[in-house]
Amino acid sequence: MIIVADVFFALGMLFISFGVIGIMRFPDVYTRLHPAGKAGTGGVLSIFIGLMIYSGLSHFSWRIFLIAVFILITSPVASHAIARGALESGIKPWEAKND
Repeated sequence: MIIVADVFFALGMLFISFGVIGIMRFPDVYTRLHPAGKAGTGGVLSIFIGLMIYSGLSHFSWRIFLIAVFILITSPVASHAIARGALESGIKPWEAKND
């Protein structure tokens, strides 16, 4: 079971690493929100699944499960709130230049 947990840990770190690359690569706040939200949520949830597998069926794993559900609910809401706040503050979306 430890090997399966290690695979989920590695998968979570991979998700988060791709998210960091996406955040650095994209041009504006709106396009950066996508990798930040998706990769952050996927990475943290993968790490939490690895922790639940590593700890087995215990009180600790139920707490991790509840935190994972909380993250699944609040991460899209937070991304939407950031995008809406950026739009209301006057930040315009990036437009590709056609030559």
